[in-house]
Amino acid sequence: MRHVLALAAGLLLLAGCGQRELLRPPEGASLPPKPAMAATVPTPVELLTPRTDERPERSDELLTKSQERPDDRFDIPPPG
Repeated sequence: MRHVLALAAGLLLLAGCGQRELLRPPEGASLPPKPAMAATVPTPVELLTPRTDERPERSDELLTKSQERPDDRFDIPPPG
């Protein structure tokens, strides 16, 4: 019974893979228009590649020294 379930699960996962192919606009459609400042129309790969400002690098700087927060005169309890 376990073999049958494992085989069924494997086939289901394999069927979900699908084939990857290059992206193309649908029949009768075209790529988005050329941006105003670009020299050429970007390709689908260029459109899908995030720029540095769209995906900034992570900063893993650790807190090196702790400091007490100064009193905040606007930090008041809720009314009631």
